Amino acid sequence: MDQLENDYGFSAKYVRKGLEIVDVARKKGTEMRLLGAVAVKIQCPKLRKFHENIMERHATDLDFIAYSKDRNKVKKLFDELKYSPVKTVIPMESRDLFLESEGVKVDVFYDRLEMCHAINFEHRIEVDYPAIAVADIILEKTQIVKINEKDMKDLTILFAEHELGTSDIQMINSSYISKILAKDWGFYHTVTTNLKLLKDQFLNKWKDPSVQAYLDKVGPRVDELLRRIEIEPKSMGWKMRQSVGTKKKWYKDVEEVCEDTEFQDTLKGLLNKDKN
Repeated sequence: MDQLENDYGFSAKYVRKGLEIVDVARKKGTEMRLLGAVAVKIQCPKLRKFHENIMERHATDLDFIAYSKDRNKVKKLFDELKYSPVKTVIPMESRDLFLESEGVKVDVFYDRLEMCHAINFEHRIEVDYPAIAVADIILEKTQIVKINEKDMKDLTILFAEHELGTSDIQMINSSYISKILAKDWGFYHTVTTNLKLLKDQFLNKWKDPSVQAYLDKVGPRVDELLRRIEIEPKSMGWKMRQSVGTKKKWYKDVEEVCEDTEFQDTLKGLLNKDKN
């Protein structure tokens, strides 16, 4: 067992491949950063084993953000690394999918992560390495209207390990988060609703004496972030949208990516091969 397997357990394969891709891309002059569960694990070295083994939060794919100006370079990179492009029923404007020979699925977003709400990564990709900054991961997780338990696990670990501050250096940049949400009431509403849900329903779900001192910090840090979000001066557009509230839909529905039948057959074949 090597160090990555010791640190990341089941998720080691995804962490290893993710780090390799980001490293090779940088050497070729292309900036890419990890998103999702792998980003959480990389940004939380003190609690990654608790995240992996006690919470049983395992990585199952790889997600990246890159700049659209580098899209052709990204496609060439994955071709050189023997990842096959995935065809979708409807072509995607700012997103590419790839599949590795061992069945690892890769999702690359360009410039923006557009789900229930849009997160703009202009001037943000280079903020941290090899994953996006902790504040951006928190926005990535809390922008989900129908949030699920795995995202709550990720948020718990992020708040447990990182204090709030006004920079992105090993902390949660509450200033950045507050300013983003002060411009968009819909985004604000989804994020604050999910933060309150985390505090009210999930704080006591996972316990472990060896890391309890970290877990006990989650509630106070969530409360403090909510306080800072509230006191941030809001834009006129935010105030006008607040007056309408939830009577009008404030988020986008996330459409499932429909791969073509050839891809689905290929993936099934790879997964069956792993079982044999």
